[in-house]
Amino acid sequence: MTRSKYIQRESEGPAEVSPEEALPEISFDQLPEAMRAACERAGWDRLMPVQSKSIPYMLQRRDTMVQARTGSGKTGAFVLPLIERIDPEKNHCQALVLLPTRELAKQVAHEAEMLSGGTLRTVAVYGGVGYGEQIEGFKQGAHLVVGTPGRVLDHLIKGSLSLDHLETLIFDEADRMLSIGFYPDMKQVQRHLPHRRINSLMFSATFPPLVLRLAEEFLQDQLFISLSGKQVHVAEVNHVYYEMPAMGKDRALMRIIEVENPASAIIFCNTKANCHYISEVLRQFGYDADALSSDLSQAKREKILSRVRSGTLRFLVATDVAARGIDIPDLSHVVLYEPPEDHESYIHRAGRTGRAGAAGEVLSLVDVIQKLELKRIATQYSIELEKRPLPDDEDVRAVLAQRATTLLETKVRSLLPISRERMSRFLPLAKELAATEDGPAIIATLLDEFYHENVHARNFPAPERQDEGRKARGAQRRKPGGPRGGKKGSPRDGRPDDRPPRKETPATGQNAATGDQPAKKKRRRRRKKKPSGDGGSQGQSS
Repeated sequence: MTRSKYIQRESEGPAEVSPEEALPEISFDQLPEAMRAACERAGWDRLMPVQSKSIPYMLQRRDTMVQARTGSGKTGAFVLPLIERIDPEKNHCQALVLLPTRELAKQVAHEAEMLSGGTLRTVAVYGGVGYGEQIEGFKQGAHLVVGTPGRVLDHLIKGSLSLDHLETLIFDEADRMLSIGFYPDMKQVQRHLPHRRINSLMFSATFPPLVLRLAEEFLQDQLFISLSGKQVHVAEVNHVYYEMPAMGKDRALMRIIEVENPASAIIFCNTKANCHYISEVLRQFGYDADALSSDLSQAKREKILSRVRSGTLRFLVATDVAARGIDIPDLSHVVLYEPPEDHESYIHRAGRTGRAGAAGEVLSLVDVIQKLELKRIATQYSIELEKRPLPDDEDVRAVLAQRATTLLETKVRSLLPISRERMSRFLPLAKELAATEDGPAIIATLLDEFYHENVHARNFPAPERQDEGRKARGAQRRKPGGPRGGKKGSPRDGRPDDRPPRKETPATGQNAATGDQPAKKKRRRRRKKKPSGDGGSQGQSS
């Protein structure tokens, strides 16, 4: 019998555990009777890899993180053990599944009802619909609640849902929930969990650093299960490519970034011209980005590297030479705007992500000819490439709508009573705007600003442009007593030698407290004496 491979997370980071210490995989014939009957109802005669590897840990109530993609059979991996452990005689919520979308909530709830044969009362909870049917399901004693964090939190705040008897908490597609912006709601849900240990599990296609930190906040002594039979890793780096025409690649990059919403990324270009162009396009779209190429001054380069090391720069656009030796903390994505000119550079680029036990993604943007070159690289290094459809404008609009709705619902939910009263004054205006011809454009402008501030804006200053740097240095030269770039009386000084400095005292020219003349006048008289004659001979004659 083969054994699954996993990594146990310790305080100093992931540590490998030998396969001999792992739990053995479970086969279809070894399943408990209730679980086997559920499989037969679904027409399954064997288990999927994610099920055979993760079910033994769930049956032992071990907190577990499982790398699993959509369509891998992960729903059955957590629903089957729930059939075994939930007591149908207890009419309260015993298991909660949090997931990112209403479509997934309805799908998981349907599969749970089908596998359980109706013995488990399941309620799907999501926004965009009324509360009545969901509340009625709770009153009937729902055993399993499947829903989005925002709507689940609404019910917890209203008191229509209680988690006092919860035994199992499951995060499905955790990376997507964080990408959409559900983290604040998830933390609020955590406040309603019982003050005792519950069995928690997390399923995710990728494990970037943000997902790992989320696991540390909700799971205890968690295990990492990878579906790879060849490697013992918490998760693998996903190698993805998007095929697109050579023209319009910059706009395609913006759509990909908006859909993927990486926490941080380094974007590789083959030329300095593309490097600076892409960084400027990103900034124009409102992203925090800067370029690093070999033609930058040392001061500018050090400033960018300082932001890189501190983790305050979201997108670094760089060439291979300029990025050599740079280590970006918690890098979730590497983007190849164009494939490298030599094959080995692909490995160096991809190696920037997926460090310290975290997973990452390498996204390549290729046209028809570049795709052939990328596949040659994949063949040479035995890399499994995943092709993803290029997002179109409609895909982007759907993602924006979902994120904006989640953020706005969270904002409204957190309003204090006085804030709600203040907000209510604008409700008539909002209705009037929605009905006018220009109203949608006005509302869209407000939504765009809100979205940008809450998704893309950061709490640090934007990178300084070169012309801004020159203005700042010029202002510094013009300050009295500040450094000057030229000799006294020269145009770079900021004023002629015999011109008095601008007064900072009241209009009378006297010190407001003592009535004495300010000391600056004495210094001005001394400056007048300096250019006239030999300072040394004056000192002897005085």
